[in-house]
Amino acid sequence: MKKITFLLLLITLFNLACKKSSTGGVVDPAPTTPTTDLPSGAKDGVAFTNNGTSAIVTLYAPGKTSVALIGEFNDWSTSATPMKKTADGNTWWVQIDNLNPNTEYAYQFLVDGTLKVADPYAEKLLDPDNDKFISATVYPNLKAYPTGKTTGIVSVMQANQPVYTWKNNNFNRPEKNNLVIYELLVRDFTTEHTYASTLAKLDYLLGLGINAIELMPVNEFEGNLSWGYNTSFYFAPDKYYGTKTALQNFIDECHGKGIAVIMDMVLNHSFGQSPMVQLYFSNGKPTANSPWFNVDAKHPFNVGYDFNHESAATKKFSKDVIKFWMQQYKIDGFRFDLSKGFTQKSSSGDDVFRLYDAGRVAIWKEYNNYIKSIDPNNFYVILEHFAEESEEKVLADDGMMLWNNLNYNMNEATMGWLGNSNFQWGFYTNHGFAKSENLVSYGESHDEERLNLKNISYGNASGSYVIKGNLATSLKREELIAAFLFSIPGPKMIWQFGELGYDVSIDFNGRTGEKPIRWEYFTDPNRKALYDAYAKFIRLKKNNSIFNSTSATYNLANGVKYIKLVEGGNTVVVVGNFDVVSQAANVDFGAAGTWIDAMGANTNLTTNTYTATLAPGEYHIFSKTALK
Repeated sequence: MKKITFLLLLITLFNLACKKSSTGGVVDPAPTTPTTDLPSGAKDGVAFTNNGTSAIVTLYAPGKTSVALIGEFNDWSTSATPMKKTADGNTWWVQIDNLNPNTEYAYQFLVDGTLKVADPYAEKLLDPDNDKFISATVYPNLKAYPTGKTTGIVSVMQANQPVYTWKNNNFNRPEKNNLVIYELLVRDFTTEHTYASTLAKLDYLLGLGINAIELMPVNEFEGNLSWGYNTSFYFAPDKYYGTKTALQNFIDECHGKGIAVIMDMVLNHSFGQSPMVQLYFSNGKPTANSPWFNVDAKHPFNVGYDFNHESAATKKFSKDVIKFWMQQYKIDGFRFDLSKGFTQKSSSGDDVFRLYDAGRVAIWKEYNNYIKSIDPNNFYVILEHFAEESEEKVLADDGMMLWNNLNYNMNEATMGWLGNSNFQWGFYTNHGFAKSENLVSYGESHDEERLNLKNISYGNASGSYVIKGNLATSLKREELIAAFLFSIPGPKMIWQFGELGYDVSIDFNGRTGEKPIRWEYFTDPNRKALYDAYAKFIRLKKNNSIFNSTSATYNLANGVKYIKLVEGGNTVVVVGNFDVVSQAANVDFGAAGTWIDAMGANTNLTTNTYTATLAPGEYHIFSKTALK
């Protein structure tokens, strides 16, 4: 035992000697990042304290060796403000003091001594490449980029941001069944491409009768000229369309006019500008230790980098984004882009991708329940899903709404090619849904070729009745299909300028490139007639509950098509000839007597059957009692 004790003593003395420098001093151990719990009040991103003179800045970055905060408050020093790490190694934070609450401060995170990234939770970004193309009219007094101080996109924080004072705090959202949504891309709606210039067109939209606007993605995306699906920062409205308060004012003014605002939200994927992508990225793709992204996309329709929605970090981030826009902007709904992509089941083609996926259903039920916990008052959750019918039924039963694309069959009908012109998929019962309110049907969206472009380019003809190349006839075909679309029970959607027969190809200037803005259409008598017809169909839908009847019969397979709706003592029959030659109509109206035509002259039936020869393109909206 004495020998062992003596040996231990020698080893101890030897180790102590090894810690002496050549000059006899003691060498300090390698510096370590301090670990400490987050202070009270901290949150992801920036939390201001002490009346805005201090800020706790936080970054979730598991597994990183070091993080420093760099910015205007320390003259972009890479060593002045090291961040502390929480004991679990996941979160980095630091408090900075002596701030001016009224000053905007640009800042970034320096990760592992080499990577500079902006704050994923920032509400404003500065872009050295794209901001110079944003005019002072669009975004007044935009902070200058700190040229020469750093590189890459930088975040901006400010304690006393301009605060918007809401005027309309008691907006009642339209019932889902009565929704008429106008899908709108701010970039291509007015030449000024701003919320303010879009707001100036509100009377036009009110005249049309829509009661909801669906904004294509407006949170910060890559570049300026985009559809917005290349999203990189989720809490910042893109500056190319205007300021935060301008967007809030747009929503507020819409509410004041009875119009709901739905936001197109992209949480299937993100792009390389995203700091969340950059933090865990190698060899052209996310790394396996990314808290948020799959290394490779799980499905064939992905663009950018694929979120893993089974990850707790992704779920938390997504919920933070959802809550932020609901509370800070008072939006009325989300249209979730590529919602079918919220899956961890690998597939190489849509034949597998669309099949019932219990994991995907669980993810969407969790998000939907979270949204309802924040706002249970008729908030719209709309999915671009296009999955197996059994899966969509489960989601609909949970209160979610599903996009329903009728473009192909409706366009065949408008062009006068009848073989594939049956658009009965517009009826919710064919999906197995319990309610029509869960099916958002449309003939056009941002993603399809324009109906009237195909009418003019490929329309059928017979004798003197010619659709192809004939604008007046092509527009009347648009009117014909609209009469049927708005007569199908359930919410509807219009793509911008579809009500004027917009006929510039989706591929003009590249699929997602800028398109000509054709407000001159409104002065064209034929196009204005289509707008007026749309307005009348929308008014009929909104003012008469029979257009949401649960009692519907129809035949949409032939040249003469009809829809028959029954509610109480009233019946509505919409009948039209989609052929390019005259056709005989024989439709059981259910009762003899005088039938009122909302679009023309009344007709008197001596039997239950309506019998008439309809000219090509002719249609009627008959009812037993007058419609409002």
